[in-house]
Formats: sequence, C-alpha cells, structure tokens
Amino acid sequence: MKDTPPALSSSAPEAAGSGADADIRARFRALRTGACPAGALTVLHIGADHTAVASGPGLEAAAVLVLDIGARKTARQFFRRSPPTPLEMENAIATVEDEVIRAVPLLAPGSALLCSDAVVREIAVLAGLAPSPSMAMPLDAMERVFERLAAVAEGRPVVREGLPQDPGFAAALLILRECMHHLRFASVAVVAEP
Repeated sequence: MKDTPPALSSSAPEAAGSGADADIRARFRALRTGACPAGALTVLHIGADHTAVASGPGLEAAAVLVLDIGARKTARQFFRRSPPTPLEMENAIATVEDEVIRAVPLLAPGSALLCSDAVVREIAVLAGLAPSPSMAMPLDAMERVFERLAAVAEGRPVVREGLPQDPGFAAALLILRECMHHLRFASVAVVAEP
C-alpha cells in the first residue's frame, strides 16, 4: 500500500478559496507534465490574496491547501511603511508561520518544491542566479536576499540593496522564506510558466 498524504481541500474562505484551489491543481498538473522530473512534487503559488500548496506523486495533486496569506494581503495587513519596520516584519512572520505550518501534513514525502511565480523568479535573480527557463534556488541563496530585506528594514538604504520597494515584494519574499523553512525544502526549482 502506498503511503500518500491525505487528500485535503481548500480551507480558505469559500468564495476565493475555490478558485485558488482549482488554480493550484491546474498549476500542479501543468508543471508535472511540463517541467517536472519524476518523483513526488510540491507546487507553491504565492498569489495576491492567497498562497496555495499542492503536493503528490502523480499527475494530479493528492493534496491541496489554500492558505489565507498572499503578497498583497500580507503587505496590506502588516506593512504600514515601505520598507516595513522590523516590528512589522516580525508580526507578519508570526502570522505567516501559523498558516504555513498547516501545510506540513499534506506534503508528499521526499517531494521537490517547484514554483512558476514571477516574483519568485525575481527573487532568484536577486539571489544571483542567471536568468533561465529553469533555475534551482538553494535555501541559503534565498535567505541572503531576505537578509538584505531585513537590513533595509533596519535602516540601510533600499537603493544600496537593489531590492524592489514594493511592499508586496517584501511580503512575497517573507512568505517564500517561511514556506521553505517550515516545509523543510533545501531548494526551490523556479520554472517558466508552462
């Protein structure tokens, strides 16, 4: 008998969650048939108002969860300044962590993390990866970009770090960081939209 995670459905608010659920399932299927190697797969999508995770070993996602965090929503909820202050960052981290941890039980064992979001591609380039249709961004490279954001929050000029001044970018980076840390992914494959 195969050991697969239980099938989960979206637990986000119903109106937005059902569309996000269908979207992440379609992303999973497209990445599985297009860019993904064999083996278990976890697909991450950081949207404006929701973040979705789909995981499984087959062509279809065995488990899906839509989290009540997104780049625009998190920025709007926590960041009163641009760049955000250290306290605003800490408050956002606490909420994002609580949401991300909910995804742990659905992950297919040994799965690879994939993302086709433009903002994650931007983070990979800022991390020093050469732009290409498929990039592997290690956790430590992403963490260096986050450290640059933290330095800006502490008062270093944003121009010096070369980071976008958009609060949504800061929130997306924070969400990616918490996902990689708490879901225990050592890297993320950043692939072109299928």
